Amino acid sequence: MKNLIPKIGLEIHLELATQAKLFCSCKNDPDEPEPNKNICPVCTGQPGVLPVLNESAVIKALSLAKALKMKINQKSLFARKHYFYPDLPKNYQISQYELPLATDGEVILVRENLRKKIRIRRLHLEEDTAKNIHFQNYSLIDFNRSGVPLVEIVTEPDLNSPEEAEIFAEELVLLIRYLKISQADAEKGQIRFEANISLAEEDKLGVKVEVKNIGSIQSLKDAIAYEIERQKAVLEKGGVISQETRGFDEIKRITFSQREKEEAEDYRYFPDPDLPPLLVNEELENRAILTETPWDKKLRFEKEYKIEPKLSQILIRNQFLAHFFEEAFSELYRLTDDFEETKRLILNYMLNDLIGLLEKLKIELRETLLTPHEFAHLLFVFYQNKISSKIVKEALELSLKGEKRVEVIIQEKEKISDAEILNNLIEEILRENEKSVVDYKNGKKEAFEYLIGLIMKKTQGRADPQLTREILKDKLEQEI
Repeated sequence: MKNLIPKIGLEIHLELATQAKLFCSCKNDPDEPEPNKNICPVCTGQPGVLPVLNESAVIKALSLAKALKMKINQKSLFARKHYFYPDLPKNYQISQYELPLATDGEVILVRENLRKKIRIRRLHLEEDTAKNIHFQNYSLIDFNRSGVPLVEIVTEPDLNSPEEAEIFAEELVLLIRYLKISQADAEKGQIRFEANISLAEEDKLGVKVEVKNIGSIQSLKDAIAYEIERQKAVLEKGGVISQETRGFDEIKRITFSQREKEEAEDYRYFPDPDLPPLLVNEELENRAILTETPWDKKLRFEKEYKIEPKLSQILIRNQFLAHFFEEAFSELYRLTDDFEETKRLILNYMLNDLIGLLEKLKIELRETLLTPHEFAHLLFVFYQNKISSKIVKEALELSLKGEKRVEVIIQEKEKISDAEILNNLIEEILRENEKSVVDYKNGKKEAFEYLIGLIMKKTQGRADPQLTREILKDKLEQEI
């Protein structure tokens, strides 16, 4: 059998962080511990109710679509997707089918030795279902999640490995957090994955198997890896892959058959008569949040700062960290006028010290603790050889703990390099320690180090060591 190439497409369901649900005014809080608290006749599917679309959910969905460089459809339709589950009280889900909100977008995978475009087929809005809670002999239903706004993102089958799927999911989650439309916390069920996997030679598509309800990026990677090996084993033995829906066992880390794969006609889609077409005009589209995508930022960092993707991946892991880097770089470069030294200092102290301290203290970087200007000034004072590397690290820790601002620490620790100030200090020390001066004249060289120690003690270690030694030696030589 020729080389079988995996073809993987993903479907991602994302809960949007709106105040209210998609079609009613109930609070959007699926984590509410009290069952069935945030419910009303609309989200529990009572007869005779009318849904009203949440504009905030539309704006958040548009924000994601624009960031993915998608074509926004000026007119999209809501449709009823029929299936029969206990957690779906209407026996249909309000979704979008033939005319989704947006189509034809892209995500660029940027890693070391990897540049690959993954096409996005469509993005649409839909409502979430309720939650089934299973006990030993019975099940209960909590409708707090019912009607929560979801965005579904569907890719083309452009991914070819579990690792590429993992990178795609990580990039998408990062973009979502940049846009602040959701925390995309998989542990809380705010983002869920489905993978469509087939194996075939070259550019052909094989029989597609869908693995549903995958709860984390690691599980997505593991489910795809297992399914590829399972299908490969079947095909190599001359077997046939069944088009089916499979689940993923989080304990055993294997996929298992659930049912034959449904086709679109099985859901009996038709336009929802209770909802008018969604018309996206220029005013509504302009209210979308705009941001640079993580992959565009990495490509720009590579071009502008000559930073390899391995390092830029760390810098762009949250939006403020990337902003902090650029602002600090700009300020320090203005002060030093040395591009390479600026880059070396910023990367060294950000990657090796600042980020390490953030992880140690378990906090997020914020300007109330340390501003980019303060960070740049701290490094500039070090660049001028006025403070040591040890002082830089101490200053970063004290500022991140909220104990002292960087500028205060610099004032306390900056080396005294003014020759006149040092000259006066040394003269005072010599007057107070005439015996040490006499010892030096008599050839006791250790007297010199003793005097240096006294000067350092008086200046709390801030006296410039080299300049101090030069001035002290000159003074003592004059005495001889």
